[in-house]
Amino acid sequence: MSAFSTLPLVIEPADLASRLAAPELILVDLTSAARYAEGHIPGAHFVDPKRTQLGRPPIPGLLPPQAQLEALFGELGHNADAIYVLYDDEGGGWAGRFLWLLDVIGHPNYHYLNGGLHAWLADGRALDQRVPEPVGGPLPLTLHEAPTATREYLQSRLGAADLAVWDARSPAEYRGEKVLASKGGHVPGAINFEWTAGMDPSRALRIREDIAQVLAGLGITPDKEIITHCQTHHRSGFTYLVAKALGYPRVKGYAGSWGEWGNHPDTPVEQ
Repeated sequence: MSAFSTLPLVIEPADLASRLAAPELILVDLTSAARYAEGHIPGAHFVDPKRTQLGRPPIPGLLPPQAQLEALFGELGHNADAIYVLYDDEGGGWAGRFLWLLDVIGHPNYHYLNGGLHAWLADGRALDQRVPEPVGGPLPLTLHEAPTATREYLQSRLGAADLAVWDARSPAEYRGEKVLASKGGHVPGAINFEWTAGMDPSRALRIREDIAQVLAGLGITPDKEIITHCQTHHRSGFTYLVAKALGYPRVKGYAGSWGEWGNHPDTPVEQ
């Protein structure tokens, strides 16, 4: 039995601190190279968040090539028994994006450190500057389609009673006042709840304790299929994470996000 087997998806610094020596742990830091070099949670492997995205405009949020994912997970020592713990320093966007990648490769054993590095430091816990060596070379992965909504899939589902499109962008982007594509506005019927509104700044950017009630009030409920997006499926990494943590059974990330929807000639838009 794993040392993590009794824990929920979202864990606290004390949960992680008592398990840092667990042999099955792969601890992933998704901050920045500079922040990581200053000090990180002991044993953490740094993953540049850019490596989690394709990075090519106008749709940078798509998956990286499979070979790049196979190299990345080989470096981390990925294996069937691994338990991942993910953290960043922004409240969960990049950590959630990596969690989505784990779903894409079919690996269900993961946790998010609530509040990330901010919560770890607020608890007065130590950092380290030692850098773990890459574990191995590329390894074969099977990529699964279920965690991802394509543009075609989302378009085919518009208007369905059991669909909630969670737009994690700013209200200005949602309303079409701030335009970051050829078209401004939002997916018809989408519900806007900006990603940072789901964090509690008074609790070191932990997920809001009342998040389930807030989402229920907006109509983002577990009986629906949740498709979440932003501009590049980075901010919506957090919203994907939240829906998964709440146990919503049908959650997809729209990797193309507004970079694709807002630049495609055949997509409907509301303002």
